Amino acid sequence: MRADARKNHDHVLAVAGAVITEHGVDASLRDIARRAGVGLATLLRHFPTREALLDALLRTRFDELTATAGELATSNSPEDALVSWLRDCVTCAREYRGVVALMAAAIEDAESALHASCVTMRAAGTRLLARAQAAGAARTDIDGTDLFALVAALAWLGDQASFTPRSDHLFDVVASAILASAESSEAEGERRPRARS
Repeated sequence: MRADARKNHDHVLAVAGAVITEHGVDASLRDIARRAGVGLATLLRHFPTREALLDALLRTRFDELTATAGELATSNSPEDALVSWLRDCVTCAREYRGVVALMAAAIEDAESALHASCVTMRAAGTRLLARAQAAGAARTDIDGTDLFALVAALAWLGDQASFTPRSDHLFDVVASAILASAESSEAEGERRPRARS
């Protein structure tokens, strides 16, 4: 890509990030183009679909979260690494209002532009969870899919004006529940009704 084209691309992406932060993932593409000072055709030439635009905005952040998971796994205790990564992931998911639903859909849709980066990020969190479980620091009755769902739920809570003041408290409640001892997980499993065969 030529230098001027790259500069234009980066400018459109920066404006798109600001608009989507302000209005959510359903922000008008025409509004993004207008605020970037380009025509809609120019925007669509750089980003043919809304998902392609979101992928460009999110991929770098998701890649950072994946890299962070690897760093935390070697520099922090299993429980601290898991909670730190979970907090970073929730913060990322809250940056763009409405992105949680797109992330959840992208996990299930291999054709989605966001699929690969979402799957890779979820796998990084799953490894941190498995490490904490192996150390006896996290409950064993949840998996990576559950962890991803909890990220989505916590991000959604933070998006609701009435819950925003309680979002940090609720994060701590959920994190504490994930870090329940192995004995608590086993006791919980015993209390659950068994499926009839």
